Amino acid sequence: MMNYKMSSLGKKIASVAVISALSVPAFAAEFITIGTGSVTGTYYPTGGAVCRLVNKYKKETKIRCSVESTGGSVYNINTIKNGELDFGIAQSDVVYQAANGTKKFEGKPVKKLRSVMAIYPELFTLVTRKEAGIKNITDIKGKRINLGNPGSGNEATALSMFKALGMSKADLGFAGVLKAGEAPDALRDNKIDGYFYMVGHPTANIKDASNSVDIAITPINGEKIDAFVKANPYFAQADVPAGLYKGVDEAVPTFGVKAVLVTSTDVSDKAVYTLVKAILENFDDFKKLHPAYANITKESLLDGLSAPLHEGAKKYFKEAGLQ
Repeated sequence: MMNYKMSSLGKKIASVAVISALSVPAFAAEFITIGTGSVTGTYYPTGGAVCRLVNKYKKETKIRCSVESTGGSVYNINTIKNGELDFGIAQSDVVYQAANGTKKFEGKPVKKLRSVMAIYPELFTLVTRKEAGIKNITDIKGKRINLGNPGSGNEATALSMFKALGMSKADLGFAGVLKAGEAPDALRDNKIDGYFYMVGHPTANIKDASNSVDIAITPINGEKIDAFVKANPYFAQADVPAGLYKGVDEAVPTFGVKAVLVTSTDVSDKAVYTLVKAILENFDDFKKLHPAYANITKESLLDGLSAPLHEGAKKYFKEAGLQ
């Protein structure tokens, strides 16, 4: 017959387990991760800037923040949907599509998707080899153009724009699928004639390209682009400023979106509230962390949101008198 009486060793193990359980802090640390993009783009340093401010208060809040380099907007939203990331940075047009179940998210709206804040403007930029002679957007026909990696906002925007222009990938001599961080080397090595990049300016990515090959930034404008922007309320026309990159001495017309920090309803109100508070209470310091933030205001953080605001963000914005 089996003896169920606990041995003295068993009693010791049980005692240690009880003591260990009692010694766990009442409020264990909460770890949050922000999905970004290429390390040479603007998303990655933006994620780093946010985490730096959140981690400044980690002893008090028990919230720890880390950054992950990813494939970009579509990837970040899908990964948030699957519970693999807590936060992500994404283009406002891609956020709109995900929230409403259109285009890349056709028939599959991400109902849990929530906005945290719109951080800075991003401009859809066509960087080309100067010798390729791409003077306007329609000159890309027959050329080797990198659209962006599958799952990136770059690719999604390029394909939407092509449709408005009456074009398709088949009109290109070659349609590249490189990540944004790989494109400057491909341009330098004459493997492509140009690449699209939705990005906040200035960016190390385009500086790297301009320092290794003569570049141009091609205008993206005209009647069809005007109609395209008008039909999509998350877009706005703007110029890439002059003088940011070697050889680009005049402002270049294009259109853009907002870089939006998004999350899920599964992420705690406390985590989202803490993140928003950390940025707003250190706003002047935050603005100094990247040149792309130069013209943002506390009020502009609420412009261009195309998914509902998370309750944690809403709480802090109300407390700050911004809602």
